[in-house]
Amino acid sequence: MEIRPIKEEVDYERALRRVEELWDSPKSSPQSDELDVLVTLIEAYEREHYPIDLPDPIEAIKFRLEQKGKDLRSLVGVIGQRTRVYEVMRGDRPLSLNMIRSLHEKLGIPAEVLIQPVRRKGRSSVRHGSMRRNKDGRVGMRKSA
Repeated sequence: MEIRPIKEEVDYERALRRVEELWDSPKSSPQSDELDVLVTLIEAYEREHYPIDLPDPIEAIKFRLEQKGKDLRSLVGVIGQRTRVYEVMRGDRPLSLNMIRSLHEKLGIPAEVLIQPVRRKGRSSVRHGSMRRNKDGRVGMRKSA
């Protein structure tokens, strides 16, 4: 068993090939031990060189509901009343700390996923502020009354 640190892509590829060779090793064998060590090294290398972004909070909620065979109605009482649920799921309202706690506790969604800002798709980043679109489509300041 010759195990070396994974420092670059060549080492990473070599370790992956070796894992494939060792995959069906009997438990408690030297090959199984080598497999465990290689998997740990590969995971550390991948964490550093191929990080995976956390999912969008709203997408994570939708995914968990789909996994459980439920729909948005099942969020009533978990994050608020029906109107609040739809506001949150449309991205019009951020998740509050209490909503995050409740979703984590009742649906098992990791808190670190839920605390991220929601990625708004196809919408202007300006919301209920003093900016608005003019008749010609340009963004401008709202005139004070």
